[in-house]
Amino acid sequence: MSENTKRAVIILSGGLDSTTCMGLAKEAGYDLFPISFDYGQRHKIEIENAKQVAEHYGVAARHKIIKLDFLRDFGGSALTDDSIDVPNVMEGAEVEEIPVTYVPGRNLLFLSIATSYAEVTGSQAIYIGVNALDYSGYPDCRPEFIHKVEEVIALATKVGVEGKGITIETPLISWTKAKIVEEGLKIGVPYELTTSCYNGKAEACGECDSCRLRLKGFEEAGSKDPIAYLT
Repeated sequence: MSENTKRAVIILSGGLDSTTCMGLAKEAGYDLFPISFDYGQRHKIEIENAKQVAEHYGVAARHKIIKLDFLRDFGGSALTDDSIDVPNVMEGAEVEEIPVTYVPGRNLLFLSIATSYAEVTGSQAIYIGVNALDYSGYPDCRPEFIHKVEEVIALATKVGVEGKGITIETPLISWTKAKIVEEGLKIGVPYELTTSCYNGKAEACGECDSCRLRLKGFEEAGSKDPIAYLT
C-alpha cells in the first residue's frame, strides 16, 4: 500500500452495527483494518462472527482480536457478570437511564487500543458503531464523548502532534435501527454473518433488548432478518 492509501481501523464486534460500519468504510474507499475485543462478554460467540465478517471483506489476515479479561473480573454489567440477568424489555416498557448492559469503560478502552492500531497501520480514521438513539443511556455512545476522545487522540499521539490526526467516524450515531439496516442492505452488508443476541447461543434468543431492537429494525426496513432465532 502507498502512503496515499486511505486506511481505517474498524472496531468490529461481529454485530449488526459494527458490520454496517465495516461496509460503510469500504464504500468510502478505506482499506480496512478490523479489531475485535474478547472481554469476557456473555455473548462471546460474536467473536466468531467477527472473524467471518473479516473473511468476507478479504481482510482476515489483518484482523486483530484483543483479550481484555479484566472486564469480566470487574463485572458490574449483565454482559460480563453472570450474577446479573440480561434484561428482556417489552415494547413500550420504560427503560432505566443507564441499562445494566452498559459495560463500564468499554468504549473508552476500545478506542484507546484502536488508536494504537491506527497509528501503527497509518490509518486516518477509526470507525465505531455507537448510536445515540438506541440505548441512549449509554454515556460512551454520546457525541460529546466521541469529540472528547478525538481531542485526547490529538494530544496523545505522534500523528496528532504532527498535525495529521486520527478521526473517529460514527456514521450510525443518529440513525434509527431501520435506517442502519436499509443503508446496510443497499451496500451488501453480510447480515447473515452477524449476531446481536446478548445471551450468546448458537441461535439468537429473540427476547433480549438487542434481539428485539434488531428484529424491529428489519421489520421497519421491510426486510427479513437472515439469522436464526429461537423465538
